[in-house]
Amino acid sequence: MLSRYDIIVIGGGVLGTCISYWLSSLFTTSICVIEKESDVAMHASSRNTGIAHSPFYLNPRTRSRLARATLASRDMWALVAKKHKIPWSNTGVLELALNEVQYHSLKRYMRWGKQNGIPEDSLALLDSQQVSRLEPNVRCHSAIHCSLEVSTDFGRLTRAIRDESARHGTKFLMHKDVVSIKKDDTYKIALGDGSTISANILINCAGGNSLDVAQMLGLAESYSDLHFRGEYWVVDPKYQNLAKSTLYTVAEFEEYPFLDPHWIKKPDGTAEVGPNAVPVPSPETYSGYMGDATTAASKLAQVLTGGALKLFSTPEFIALISKEWLSSVSKTVMISRIRKFLPDARPGLFPSRGTAGIRSPVITPEGRFLPDVMEIIDDHSLHILNYNSPGATGAPAYSAYIIQRMQETGMLDLPESHKDMIWRTQGQS
Repeated sequence: MLSRYDIIVIGGGVLGTCISYWLSSLFTTSICVIEKESDVAMHASSRNTGIAHSPFYLNPRTRSRLARATLASRDMWALVAKKHKIPWSNTGVLELALNEVQYHSLKRYMRWGKQNGIPEDSLALLDSQQVSRLEPNVRCHSAIHCSLEVSTDFGRLTRAIRDESARHGTKFLMHKDVVSIKKDDTYKIALGDGSTISANILINCAGGNSLDVAQMLGLAESYSDLHFRGEYWVVDPKYQNLAKSTLYTVAEFEEYPFLDPHWIKKPDGTAEVGPNAVPVPSPETYSGYMGDATTAASKLAQVLTGGALKLFSTPEFIALISKEWLSSVSKTVMISRIRKFLPDARPGLFPSRGTAGIRSPVITPEGRFLPDVMEIIDDHSLHILNYNSPGATGAPAYSAYIIQRMQETGMLDLPESHKDMIWRTQGQS
């Protein structure tokens, strides 16, 4: 039996769920969200640091849209957290420079923060002595202190928005993996359980699988993607106050979208350190290195034929990946990276592994990491690729932008609705 909807959203992560919320709230239409797992937000939307970021480190020339969305979404998430009693702990953050070169990066971040709209009284550039007064155990050359940073739980926030969206009529279909998509007068989606659903409009925000979905329709075929697992270690509760703030460090290799090690404060006061960036064959390989043989072989074939091959031909990239592998197999190596700014950290203070997450950057045909989100509009479909950090933070406002863009293209010629809403768009009271 064929089920029909006006709009199908592929992917029940934070972005797909937020898009479904806006659609169900603003329009009278039938909406379905397809998710291959048993619940929304089972992957990157839950497997992240839980930090609601401030966009002082985002280049306003190349990432202005996500920077604006990140700042605008902070108060939107705060409303959800308050209504649904989800932790929302203002920890603040110190972005640490470990040498003079990184100090110049901080000065650039200060300019970017102002351009991205962060209030000037929320950002301060500190020297090492000022940092020591805030965090006596931290050693650095200098740091930016941002007072806006918050620790929360994006999995719970996403499930709260799922409930709001479902209340407005969205149908969430779980355990439904997309096998193929065909386009004639509508989009017909074949699912893994043998069923088929169709819709007039398709929105692809399938996270680490979004490029695969787009390529089912012949889009972005010259692009490839890679998957990198970030691993964390949990601090023994007796030592969780080595630092009270969340601590980040300036990226050593800014041309690669990896995070240098940091210290993350959770809403309950506990702390984790990490991550690294270990190549894995799929966006769900949370343990081990090869996954199943079929997936590993498929990813290897992509690497050998796509733009990723040019990336793997770069000696600097290979050297970097080798270090990441080593930090994965050796806790001592991982903690040695933390000791550069938190010298009292020792391997014995980290008794267990934390939650691993996977980032799936898109690689251009030239063999470079795509620096920003990629949006493809084709007929009555919209595909959102390379939606990475700080994507969870910016999802409410960014998804509103997506709805606006679809309206401007004429894709959403639908009757308006007037439901009660937890978020408001411009022009609403």
